[in-house]
Amino acid sequence: MPPEPCPACGETAMRTLFSATDRLYHTTNKPFLVVECEGCRLMRLYPQPTPLELREYYPDGYWFSPAEDKTNRLAELYRKFVLMDHVRFVSKALAHAGDQDGLLLDVGCGGGLFLHLMRERGVQGMGLDFSLAAAAVAYERFDVPVVCATLSKAPLQEASCKVITMFHVLEHLFDPLSYLKAAHQLLTPEGRLVVQVPNAACWQFLIMGKDWNGVDVPRHLINFRASELESLLGFAGFEVIRRKYFSLRDNPAGLATSIAPDLDPMARHVRSVKETPGWKLAKDLSYLALVIAALPLTAFEAACRAGSTIMLEARKKR
Repeated sequence: MPPEPCPACGETAMRTLFSATDRLYHTTNKPFLVVECEGCRLMRLYPQPTPLELREYYPDGYWFSPAEDKTNRLAELYRKFVLMDHVRFVSKALAHAGDQDGLLLDVGCGGGLFLHLMRERGVQGMGLDFSLAAAAVAYERFDVPVVCATLSKAPLQEASCKVITMFHVLEHLFDPLSYLKAAHQLLTPEGRLVVQVPNAACWQFLIMGKDWNGVDVPRHLINFRASELESLLGFAGFEVIRRKYFSLRDNPAGLATSIAPDLDPMARHVRSVKETPGWKLAKDLSYLALVIAALPLTAFEAACRAGSTIMLEARKKR
C-alpha cells in the first residue's frame, strides 16, 4: 500500500506497532495496522478506512440507550453516578467562562444523558451528533435538543457557545484539527473547550498493547498522547489551563473491558448477545467486580499522570 502522510506533520515514514481487528464489537475480521509516525510519533490506524467503510464499524446502538427492564435501568443509574465526574469538570469550566451569555454544546452527545444531568443543575445545553437515532433518543427520553451535523457546519453563530465539550470524539475523526478550529470560532472570547480522549501514554497501553481498550480498532483513527493533544490544541489557537488523568466513568471500566471484552455490557448489548436473565445478571456482576477491582489501580496510574484518559480544559490563546 502507498504510504499515507501523517495528519499532524505530513511525514510518510512510519513504523508498525501491531496488527489488530475489531476486538470489542466484532463488526469486521479485517486486520488493520496501528503505526507510529517516525517524525512526530503520532499513532494512527493504517490504512484508514473510507468514510463509507467506517460507517460499517459503528453498529446500531453504539451510543447508550438502555432497554426498559430492571437490569438496564440500574445500568443507567450507574452511568448517571459515574458521569458526575464529567459534570463537575464542566461545571468548573462554565464558572471559568464567567457571566457571559452562551450555549453549552456537547459534541458527540449520543443519547443525551450528560446534557440531561447538566440541565438538572440549571444549565441548558444542546447536543450535536451524526446519528439520527441517537438524536431521537436524546429528545424523546431526556427532552434534549440535538442537531445532526458536523461541527464545522453546525447551524450556530460565531461566538455563540460558552463551553463546548468533546468527550471521546477527536480520536474518531479523519481531521480532528478542523473540529478544534470550528470550536475556536464558535466559542465566546472567554469560552472554554473541554476535550477528553484515551491517553496512549498510559501504563495500560505499555503493558497490554493491542489489547488495551483505548485503541478500539477500527473506530479510533488517531491515538493521542497528552503532549500530542496539547500540540494540536495549540495549532487550533487554544492554550490548556487544566488537566485531569482520571475519569470515574472511563478509566476503571476501560481496564475491565481490556481484560474481559466479552463481559462488557455495552458490547453485549450492541452485538445482541442472546442471554438468559440469570446469565446476563451473572455477566454484569462479574464485570462490575472487575471495574471495582480496577478502581485503585487506575486511580494510582492517574495520580502518576499516566491515566488511561486525559481530560483538558482549554481557552483561546491570549
